[in-house]
This record gives sequence, C-alpha cells and structure tokens, in this order.
Amino acid sequence: MNKAVLLSYIFILVFSISVISCKNTQSKKEITTDILVIGGTTSGTSAGISAARKGVKTLIVEETPWLGGMFTAQGVGACDGNHNLHSGIWNEFREKLRNHYGGADKVRTGWVSSTLFEPHIGDSIFKSMAAAEKDLEVMHGYFFENILKDGNNVKGAVFSNDKNQKLIVHAKITIDATDIGESLKTAGAGYRLGMDSKNETGEKGAPENANDIVQDLTWVAILKDYGERADKTIPQPEGYNPEVFQGCCKETVDSVKIDCQQMLEYGKMPNNKYMINWPKFGNDIYLNVIELPREEREKELQKAKDHTLCFIYFIQHELGFKHIGLADDEFDTPDKLAYKPYHREGRRLKGLSYLTFNHVENPYNQKELLYRTGISVGDYPVDHHHAKNPDAPKIGFDPVPSFNIPLGSLIPESVDGLIVSDKAISVSNLINGSTRLQPVVLLTGQAAGILAALSVIEDKQPREVLIRDVQSALLKEKAYIMPLFDIQPSDPDFEVIQKISATGILNTIGEPWGWANRTWFYPDTTITVTEFTKGLNSFNPESEIVNDNKLLTEETAVKYINRIAGQEKTGEKIYSNKPITKRELAKILDSSLDPFNKEIVFDGHYK
Repeated sequence: MNKAVLLSYIFILVFSISVISCKNTQSKKEITTDILVIGGTTSGTSAGISAARKGVKTLIVEETPWLGGMFTAQGVGACDGNHNLHSGIWNEFREKLRNHYGGADKVRTGWVSSTLFEPHIGDSIFKSMAAAEKDLEVMHGYFFENILKDGNNVKGAVFSNDKNQKLIVHAKITIDATDIGESLKTAGAGYRLGMDSKNETGEKGAPENANDIVQDLTWVAILKDYGERADKTIPQPEGYNPEVFQGCCKETVDSVKIDCQQMLEYGKMPNNKYMINWPKFGNDIYLNVIELPREEREKELQKAKDHTLCFIYFIQHELGFKHIGLADDEFDTPDKLAYKPYHREGRRLKGLSYLTFNHVENPYNQKELLYRTGISVGDYPVDHHHAKNPDAPKIGFDPVPSFNIPLGSLIPESVDGLIVSDKAISVSNLINGSTRLQPVVLLTGQAAGILAALSVIEDKQPREVLIRDVQSALLKEKAYIMPLFDIQPSDPDFEVIQKISATGILNTIGEPWGWANRTWFYPDTTITVTEFTKGLNSFNPESEIVNDNKLLTEETAVKYINRIAGQEKTGEKIYSNKPITKRELAKILDSSLDPFNKEIVFDGHYK
C-alpha cells in the first residue's frame, strides 16, 4: 500500500470517528430541573400542574403526544366515581368539561358515568391547564428507561425515544406517575405485584394465598356513528372468533338485562361517540406484562390491540352496527386505537403507609389511624376485573364507604428523592379496585405535586415534610382530605370541618351506597358528653372519658377543651347551656384548641 492510499484511509477513518462522535453528542440531551414527573398520565398531569403552581420548576416527560393518561391517551373518557366529591383539581377539570360542552347534563351521555367526554377534548383541557403554568415544561415522545441515583437518593431519570435519542433529567425530586410503577425496580424501591394473601393483609375478601395475578387490562377504542347509510366495517382481523364475544349483550348489570344497544351506550360520549371498554365478553384481556422488558411488553400488548379489533368487527359484522366505526378524529395512530393500554394494576409500592380494605371499611378501629393522614378521596366500590383469567381466585367485593388515601402511601419505605402516584401507590391488591379510578388518581397526583414542591422549597426529603402542611396546602386549593359527602367546598366552614374530622375528635359515619359510597359529618346534629370526651381522649390520652349520655352543651364543651388547653375560662363571655351542633363544636375546637396543627406521623398517631 503506497503512502497516498494509506493517508486516504487514515483520513476516512478519522472523519468517520468524528461523525460518529458528533452524532452521539447530538443524540443525548441533559436537563436539570427541580421536579421531574415520569409520565403525563392522569396523576402525572395533575402532579406537574400542582407542583408548578407552587412556583417550583417542574418537567413532565410523557411518551404519547397527549396529557391525561387514563382520561385521554388511554381512551377512558368516562369518570368512575367522585360525582359528589367536588374536590380540588378533579372539580376544576370537570367544570372545564362542563363549560366546553354546555353544562352538566351535556356530559351525562352514557349510563356508566355522570361525566363522559371525548378524549381529545380532555387532552386539550389538560394541555391548556399545563400551558398556563410558567414553571411547568412538558416534553413528549420519550419513554422511561432508567433511574439516576446517588446512593439511596433518586436524582432523576433517563429516557429514550424511537430514534434512540437519550434524554437525561437531573432533579431534586422525582415523581413516578406511570400506571404500572415503571421506575420502582430500577429505583430499588420495594413493591408488591399481584394478589396479597389474607394472612398478610387480614382482609376477609383477599385470597388465602398470594399470587402474581393482576387485573385484566383493556386496549380502548373510540367508535363514532357515521350515519345509518355508512359502512365502516373494518377488515376481518386475523384469528377472529365470534364465539369469544357471544355473551356481550346478554349480561346483567345491577339486576338489569343488557341488550346490544345498551351495551354500546354504556360508554356513550358527546357527539355520538362510544367508548369500547366492555368487560367479560368484551375487550378486556388478561396479559401479565408488568415485569417484561419494554420491547417484549410491547409485543405482548399487541394481543390486546388485536382483541379489541376483533370485538369491533364483532359489533359491526355480527351485531349489525356497521355504521359505527373507529373515530377518525381522536387518536393519531395507524389503527385509530388509543395511544396506550388501560392498565388497571401494576407494581404497588411498599410505602410508609399501607392502605388495606380494613382501613377503608372501618377507619377508626385499626392499629394505624391512616384516615388522619388523608390527601385524596374516592367513593367508588371495590371493582376488580378478572373475568378473562380462569386461574384468578374469586375475591370478595364487600361494600365500603367513601375513603381517603394516606400520604405515606406515596413515599417509599427507604428510598429518598422519589414520590409515587397513580395506581402504583402503597395499597393492597384488594383496595386497589377502588383507589385506581380516574378522579381519585387525579387527586392523588395533585397531592404528590404539592408534596414534591414542599420538599424542594423546604430542602427536605418527602418523608420529612409535615403531613399537616401537605393537607393544609390541599385545603387551600379546595381539595378534600376527608371524604365528606355533606360538606362541600362552597360551605363557609369547609376547611374547619375538614380539619377537625381529620383529627378524629368528631367522628364521621361511613355508608356503602351503591356505586357512590358516602361518609357523613352531619354538621347539624348533636353528640353526647361521652362521645365528645372519647374524641378528646383520642386526641389527648390524658383527657378523661366521662360516662354521661346527656347532650353536650357549648358550656360543657368549652370546659373540657380548656382543661386540655391548660387554661381556665376567662372574660365575660357567657356560654350557652343548650346542646351544641357538630358544626359549632368544630369551630370552637379549631379556634380554642387548634388540634389539627398537632403533629402526626405516618401511621396517623400523634407525635
């Protein structure tokens, strides 16, 4: 080889290395922020907005082009529960929906929910809410790959896109807002997966033995009525078997036989659209994909897409609804299906608190008084989908009242710098059937955002932020910390009654009520001296319990409050000797004793 040729080869080699090096540099982007939210899901969107409203720099990284998760990118534009819990960002979002469509009646289009909407409208609302926050940035098109850690402290995450470009985000606090808890394994956070045993949780409805079975998932489709003369029948999918769906119009819901038209109208949306998210003989499917690597998971999830397309073909071809076809103005996907599957369950964090069915069913008689630490509320019954897995054991769907989720369920047992929201919070498999619903998850995200913001502002780990500070911030935003049916944010005493009921001095009464469970404060009722002194004793164990079934008066109430406060009745004010209502009692407790601001720990006991 002569010298000229050799020099040419060297030049080409050096040039190639330079180009490769340049490409590698261009394919990696690094960002530093205060708060990173992994996933613009239902809770991720509310967490990002909530954190930014506290003036803290926040970044949401979302794989799909949309914001809102279950509500939008996953196509579940039918709100399950919380119709009478007008709480925080959930109520804000719902009011924007109602304003868009022209009133509450305009979104009561299907019988599964009181609030149904087109997914793309939900996305546009969430995006407008996010765009209004100057401290919030949203990046689309990147999926989670790995966690950044410094010892035991999460410091951000690494993302990739379909072009194999990397996004590295350094953050003081990271929120895992993914449906299935994608970061928990790489973060080193403990988690549960599948059904818990009755021996572990003490739940009467749990199975005898633990297993790795999660709920059925669904790849949702939105269909649209194109007019009776239209034929929108899709090509027959490969592997189509009509026998799989034969029972879809023969089910009984709440003792009512469902025909095919009613099956479609289950999820009817405005503008003659239909959410196809039908269990049992519909498009639910069992796929245990949670622990699979991303590429394998995506391949397995194709089965869910194919199953939904088969169900659509059955609706069109076998049931005769050929004029109802895939909506052409919702998802910009090749098959017009939702951007992502609707996971009902994934990994569940092992957190500082562990909410079980028992805490919801009977909150006052548990070792842990988790109700005192509540940060989001729900009223949906325990709802599990296991019809597509013959190996799933039968579990109990016992009735529950409305409930709240404890702050400690968002915080890992030992890992710092990480907050968890969405469905991956620390709850039992059984009660996940209630805590997984969209309005609850949206509110949990709001709390996660506030917790993250306070962590940054106060330069503390999430576990070090005072529970009452998070709750107080939520109350200022008209978000419930107790699931009270009969005290709405418009009530002038909303905040006071929320605070006092969260101390346990004045008990609430829970009531299972169909598909919208309730918890009552009964502000205009009276209580006995015994009831009141028992409540004071739960707050201060040194306070005596007096066995007296007379109705409590204002004068007697003040006497017992003053004993705890360490003060005697002073001044010329004369207190009434007539029975006092719980509303007035709550106000006296708040002004004279201020029990809400006595510090509590994550098990709900006072410090």
